[in-house]
Amino acid sequence: MTAYIGRRLLLMIPTLLGIMLVSFIVVQFAPGGPVERVIAQLTGSDTGASSRISGSPGGDFAGKNPGAAGSEVNSKYRGAQGLDPEFIKSLERQFGFDKPAYERFLLMLYNYARFDFGKSYFRDVSVVQLIKEKLPVSMSLGIWMTLLSYLISIPLGIRKAVRDGSKFDIWTSGVIIIGFAIPGFLFAILLIILFAGGSFFNIFPLRGLTSDNFAQLPWYAQIADYFWHLTLPLISLALGAFATMTLLTKNSFLDEIRKQYVMTARAKGCSENQVLYGHIFRNAMLIVIAGFPSAFISAFFSGSLLIETIFSLDGLGLLGFESVLNRDYPVVFGTLFIFSLVGLVVNLISDLAYMWVDPRIDFEAREV
Repeated sequence: MTAYIGRRLLLMIPTLLGIMLVSFIVVQFAPGGPVERVIAQLTGSDTGASSRISGSPGGDFAGKNPGAAGSEVNSKYRGAQGLDPEFIKSLERQFGFDKPAYERFLLMLYNYARFDFGKSYFRDVSVVQLIKEKLPVSMSLGIWMTLLSYLISIPLGIRKAVRDGSKFDIWTSGVIIIGFAIPGFLFAILLIILFAGGSFFNIFPLRGLTSDNFAQLPWYAQIADYFWHLTLPLISLALGAFATMTLLTKNSFLDEIRKQYVMTARAKGCSENQVLYGHIFRNAMLIVIAGFPSAFISAFFSGSLLIETIFSLDGLGLLGFESVLNRDYPVVFGTLFIFSLVGLVVNLISDLAYMWVDPRIDFEAREV
């Protein structure tokens, strides 16, 4: 087991290198960049997401006169005609674009190996601090959505397996398929229209994770306020989240129910609950339980952009979207590196969970 874990940890290094290299190359060919964003804002032609960022995008160059009267600028940047060439070079130095691409990539890898992810180009905040600021929203959505989907999926999947082919199985399958087919953001809009003051009832809040007077509320009222704000976003996210898990649980139980050891247990006089939860459950839930770490961390870190936007929740999904649009490369690459590393570690934990659930699995005999 130790040798297997060691091999997997060593394989993470080339995997991370490959992810970062491919992403870096793709970004080099993408149109635009942070320098172009600053130029667009200075010339008044920026209408994209970067125009919403507060503060001066020029950093140390705020307040300087970028114009150069009568000078002809031979610049590679679109919209830079009429700007001082020295000002453009200063922007390149600020963003690190005065160095060749390979040197920037190697410097990035060196910094990331020391877990130094730098600062955002436009917010003067470290990447780690930005992630910490957005994590409460993503944590709230991810953790509760994962737990909610498991609490619904496992009992429902078991019930469907026990009553396979019955009317209950048929109509619940229909509901699951319909829920899975409905886009979450459309259902979110419907919930707002119905219950958030859209056209009918004004029961739930529309913005934020907590109320403005959250700090003044007693602890029990804070808990109620927190879940009051989460109700509609969680319903929107969980609508189709439990479909796959429910059908997976059902099929796993159906496979185990038909095996010989189940008939042997019944022949020995075991009750149906003893057979179901004492014998079948452990084997049938192998895939479901072992996959929990991966599902948990995936929901924890993957923000839902549309849901966050609709309910005005400033989480990791919105952070990633705006960072890509604004070409805020430290945030883009920093979050990519962190999430990739976490994903690789969690995949290893998921594999080890298989052994914990079923000791018959031997990783030492397995070739990586």
